[in-house]
Amino acid sequence: QVTLVESGGGLVQAGGSLRLSCAASGRASSSYLMGWFRQAPGKDREFVSAISRSGGNVYYSDSVKGRFTMSRDNAKNTVYLQMNSVKPEDTAVYYCAASNRDEVYYSNSPTYRYWGQGTQVTVSS
Repeated sequence: QVTLVESGGGLVQAGGSLRLSCAASGRASSSYLMGWFRQAPGKDREFVSAISRSGGNVYYSDSVKGRFTMSRDNAKNTVYLQMNSVKPEDTAVYYCAASNRDEVYYSNSPTYRYWGQGTQVTVSS
């Protein structure tokens, strides 16, 4: 059991930066594979990034690679998404998710049992 709460969303200009946080409560976050997903209006939810239980493996979608960085601090039971050089197409609700399943399926939504409420990110042009 784990409860996830995202924070840090807001309005940012294109080219700017934003840092999202996901705080976990319940079982220690180190027990879970963690992921970030996003969903824009009228579009399907898509994979953004994932990180292994120890933080040794980090994965990114092609659309954010080189601009976003995911990290975790297991001592604080928190994961982060640093968003740099943001673009208008990054506008979406961003969701944090946790999974106790095999890491091989890190990019698939059904892999994750626990989800946060989401935080809105809006990038103006």
